[in-house]
Amino acid sequence: MAFRVALYRYLIFDLDETLYPRDAGLMQEIGTRITRFMVEQLGFTAEEARTKRDRYYRKFGTSLRGLILEETVETEGYLRFVHDIDLRAYIGPHPELDAMLDRIPLVKAIFTNASSEHAQHVLAILGISAHFQTIIDIRATQFINKPDRHAYQQALARLAARAEECILVEDNPRNLTPARALGMKTILVDHTDCAEVDFCVSHILEVEEVIRHLLRV
Repeated sequence: MAFRVALYRYLIFDLDETLYPRDAGLMQEIGTRITRFMVEQLGFTAEEARTKRDRYYRKFGTSLRGLILEETVETEGYLRFVHDIDLRAYIGPHPELDAMLDRIPLVKAIFTNASSEHAQHVLAILGISAHFQTIIDIRATQFINKPDRHAYQQALARLAARAEECILVEDNPRNLTPARALGMKTILVDHTDCAEVDFCVSHILEVEEVIRHLLRV
């Protein structure tokens, strides 16, 4: 069954633990490398690093933002270090996702707090790179990350889009709240905290059904 033209033009995906399951273990490894960076490069003890990471996440949304605001950190070195991982040990090709994306006639973009290099590597391994014209990474938002409202405004500017034209797919309800406030339609993946979002799905492949509903097939 074909889609009809509707208000929505852009389908925006978060990257990590949205396009692949959180039980893949990749983000846990990135977290381990963030702690290692803080210990090896900034001189914190492991306990200090874990405590600061927890506070930075709660206050700023990412460890990097906390380090930028409260410490002295070389951002490019940080991004290289924390993403220096053999991704194929955690994720692999996802032909069903590739097929789903091919069926959805919206412009697709990645909006991530990670680097564009990390995003490109993840997309390539999943086998879905061809679907994404734009990657909005942490540099594109001037190192101001989700859930800060500025990051979403920068993403919209990059796409030359109005919020009402966009659907955002995320695994973190905290990162969907500002998007919804701006006027984006929000889809939460693999999470039970659905009160403040428009739609919840248990698996990324269920996003297609929501899109069909929104486009009123």
